[in-house]
Amino acid sequence: MSDVQTARLPAGPHVKGKLSRDDIIMRGGLIVIALYLIVTLAFPLYAMMSKSLSTYTFDLSTFEFQVSDEEGTFTGEPATAAELNTQLGVLAPDDLIAGSDSRLGVTQFFPDFSFRSPVKYRVRTTAEDGRFLIGSDLVDSTDWVELDSNTFRRVQLRPARARGLGNFINYFSTPSLSNSIKNSVVIATISTIITVTLAFWFAFALNRTCMRFKGFFRLVAMAPILVPSLLPGIALVYLFGNQGMLKELLFGASIYGPIGIVIGSVFFTFPHAFLIISTALAISDARLYEAAVSLRASPWRTFWTVTIPGARYGLVSAAFVVFNLVITDFGLPKVIGGQFNVLAVDIYKQVIGQQNFEMGAVVSVVLVIPAIVAFSVDRLVQSKQVALLSARSVPYQPSPNRRADRLFLAYAFAIALFILGMLGVCQFAALIKFWPYDLSLSLNNYQFNRMDGGGWAAYFNSIKLGLLTAVIGTAVIFFGAYLVEKSNGFRTGRAVFQMFAMLPMAIPGMVLGLAYIFFFNNPANPLNAIYGTMAILVVCTITHFYTVSHLTAVTALQQMDREFESVSASLKQPTLKLFSRVTVPVCMPAVLDISIYLFVNAMTTVSAVVFLYSPKTSLASIAVLNMDDAGDIAPAAAMGMMIFYTNAAARILHMIASKGILRRTQAWRAR
Repeated sequence: MSDVQTARLPAGPHVKGKLSRDDIIMRGGLIVIALYLIVTLAFPLYAMMSKSLSTYTFDLSTFEFQVSDEEGTFTGEPATAAELNTQLGVLAPDDLIAGSDSRLGVTQFFPDFSFRSPVKYRVRTTAEDGRFLIGSDLVDSTDWVELDSNTFRRVQLRPARARGLGNFINYFSTPSLSNSIKNSVVIATISTIITVTLAFWFAFALNRTCMRFKGFFRLVAMAPILVPSLLPGIALVYLFGNQGMLKELLFGASIYGPIGIVIGSVFFTFPHAFLIISTALAISDARLYEAAVSLRASPWRTFWTVTIPGARYGLVSAAFVVFNLVITDFGLPKVIGGQFNVLAVDIYKQVIGQQNFEMGAVVSVVLVIPAIVAFSVDRLVQSKQVALLSARSVPYQPSPNRRADRLFLAYAFAIALFILGMLGVCQFAALIKFWPYDLSLSLNNYQFNRMDGGGWAAYFNSIKLGLLTAVIGTAVIFFGAYLVEKSNGFRTGRAVFQMFAMLPMAIPGMVLGLAYIFFFNNPANPLNAIYGTMAILVVCTITHFYTVSHLTAVTALQQMDREFESVSASLKQPTLKLFSRVTVPVCMPAVLDISIYLFVNAMTTVSAVVFLYSPKTSLASIAVLNMDDAGDIAPAAAMGMMIFYTNAAARILHMIASKGILRRTQAWRAR
């Protein structure tokens, strides 16, 4: 056949490959976990957004009344509540603006009303969605309801729901509320600058010098991760509060406000910034420094032209992570913020203090904006990151410099003293009887059952939450990452799944918790049964910390060649068998890291569960908050230290178990 004849042949039909049983299982599993993320993330956020756009007003024109004579005969014409209000001038237009649970008594429209009168009343709503209460009974019918005067006084109108930006307009027109935005951004910016600066030089000391005790300082730097963000606030109260040990060092300034929030924020965000920057500084090409020496560049010039550019992506990423953590944190501003309002505390005040859920949803939406912007910019910067090491690169090894090593050792010691000092103050506060009058040691502060906050049951609930989150969360997250990485085809579905997996990192915990109220507390929701149980706390915690765990699993799975799947298919072995016997053992280090990450965060989280716990499911971190609110600061410090010691013990057990498990599962790495 000639080339011309071949070129003229019509294109054959597109043959679509038949899905194998393993492909169907993997796609089905991917869809199931994607549905989990949709139900636990997308739907609640939609419910919250819908709530923020819901406005409620009393539409008086939709309610009609008719009054009888003393013999009970209705002869007069019906009159609307709007007409009666116009005649009497009872309510101004601003008085008609309401919340979702507002109620309006009707007797104020009848100046001659007496509950002992023989006069009877008729009331109805003319709108299809109109509602009113007779005592606790809801009436949503347009039919007339006849009532005697004694029952009529129990009639209360309910507001009509509409959609609009009225809640947002009210929020930004209230100076005390909108001022929280400025406060949050300023505090987050200052804390970010200080934290990233301190963390950079600390990471530089550990990676670019030959100073001693690096292992010790690295261990100390990780300690703040093991405590809830409320704990540094308690430590600062004992150090610089009204009865503080070192209050004179503030020269009359108050620790209750921006100063306390910034110091506490630096404490609990330091390890996050340190880890990111340390990873960036650990990777460097020695040839660049050799070139700088050959060009006779000064150490300072080398620092700005080689070190900083090499670590710029780590610095940017650390900055956005710290900014996100500070602007979304609730525990620390609640304890040490005083009258200095920030967005996270505003949400708590609107929901818990005023029961204004619509305004709480508005503040949540406002809080999400800077978090999403920071997350998006961080992802954009990371996408432009280029490889710093090539095949010809030479790992950088710092050379001894006695003067510099001593200087950085002193600096690292100062940072370690700051971290250990904060923890030490909390432990001291937990052991003394009554500060500052009776400094004798006692274990009375550990008698949690005598304090407000949930007692020892709250502590054991936290351990239960941590274990359930670690086991269930690790299984769901790792299997989901496996499906998205190892599935064949189905690009659109995998891309959508990846988007949902990345979304939780941009959603503050408090926003997610409030969204769960709007979604799961709806009686029409089939999942309403889990509201107020341990199950909803587990679901919320897994979803909140999904992204980091997912990225950890994906990174481990990407290191495995796809030939494993090809060989398994050629041998006709089921995919799930390959997953259980090969993939999981090979990725066991990542699996263990995910489990301890979820456990520690479940123990320390406050903002994600502060709206969701019930008296039976109170947690240790919530107990710290409640005891501090009740004035039991020393017991709050004691509970915070219990969380610290539990997480530390979990870390140690994790290290011991890891050695034993990895010795069995990672034997293939040994030569």
